[in-house]
Amino acid sequence: MITKTAKNKRQQKQGMLENVMRQFNHAADIIGLNTNIRKILEVTNNELVVHFPVRMDNGEVEVFTGYRVQHNNALGPYKGGLRYHPTVDIDAARALAMWMTWKTSLAGLPYGGAKGGIQLLPSKYSQTELERITRRFTYALGDNIGPELDIPAPDVNTNPQTMAWILDTYMSTKSPNERSKNMHVVTGKPIGVGGSEGRDRATGFGVFLNIKFWAENKKVDLKEKKFIVQGFGNVGYWTAYFLEKEGAILTAVQDAYGSIHNEEGISVEKLLEYSQANNGSILGYVGALPIENKDFFGLDCDICVPAALGNQITSENASSIKAYLIAEGANGPTDVEAEKILLAKGIDIIPDILCNSGGVIGSYFEWLQNRNGEIWHLDEVMGKLESKLRGSFTKVLKVSKERGVDMRSAAFIIAIERLEQAYEQRGIFP
Repeated sequence: MITKTAKNKRQQKQGMLENVMRQFNHAADIIGLNTNIRKILEVTNNELVVHFPVRMDNGEVEVFTGYRVQHNNALGPYKGGLRYHPTVDIDAARALAMWMTWKTSLAGLPYGGAKGGIQLLPSKYSQTELERITRRFTYALGDNIGPELDIPAPDVNTNPQTMAWILDTYMSTKSPNERSKNMHVVTGKPIGVGGSEGRDRATGFGVFLNIKFWAENKKVDLKEKKFIVQGFGNVGYWTAYFLEKEGAILTAVQDAYGSIHNEEGISVEKLLEYSQANNGSILGYVGALPIENKDFFGLDCDICVPAALGNQITSENASSIKAYLIAEGANGPTDVEAEKILLAKGIDIIPDILCNSGGVIGSYFEWLQNRNGEIWHLDEVMGKLESKLRGSFTKVLKVSKERGVDMRSAAFIIAIERLEQAYEQRGIFP
């Protein structure tokens, strides 16, 4: 018997893959994409599923399933995060890998798209167990990842520590004289082991910058604008941090544990301090009242930032949304049917492949520094990030106006045309 929860999770994963394919096909139809190139781009290059045993703290062995999907590398090495979550499976990895291809292409980076992870709930395991799981997964991936082949990064429920374990495990499989050449096998590392200043905040800062660019274009003052954030992890926190510094007011937050609301405003720093002391949960925070999860997206606000998982804004809740801007901090948070409703209501959407691309741009800067033996300071990283994102935002806005399409369609058009040009110029081997 299939439980309702299991059925919902399965529909969400299938929905993500269906969404990215519909987004791709819509843009491909607009530009009249070469049919042969379409055939290549609508499938993944490689898909790896690994089952590996790990000894738990109690001495028992548990077998885990890990995934790595490599969608396309026409523009450069595969690039994409690893997430630790119960919803990770081959379809979710396929969808997320495809989004990474469009994201890196749109950003003008020399990367392709990949994604992967392990099907687990990290809170069920100790830190030492997570270390053994990560190291064993890295060993199972073997030479399917590499600094010039496929470069993982943090994603949902993974962090700089996870990347440090992957780095150490991967480098230990190489001969001593080769190890230093492999520092850039992962990005999002701690500063002490080759990480880049600013990488921790790059995704959230990028979401904020896109909101700022949108506001500048619309001649909207962000001061005292109310915003709500779904997901108070790395992306949600840093987005809220920079918006609050700009004078905007955080009025509601939702995380995996529940939702809280305060019309007068929620202090971003105080909420972070509380959640860190409360096992990552925002519930019980005295500066706001709990509300039902189903009421979250319908709250009165100006800006909505979905920064959690995919398929959160659906045809069931889209009509209740009162925000006039949705900035997608997560990958695939808005399904295709919901987007139609939102656009018909005149709500602007900054699409995920543009809005949260600060993370992969920050990763590119880290990869470059490792590759060239350089160390950039925080101001330099943030300045380069802002310049790169402003260029992407300006291009998307230009194509959107020229072709009379929404921002997501414009972003996909730019990304796909860059790949089409690469295939036309390179040809197909043999």
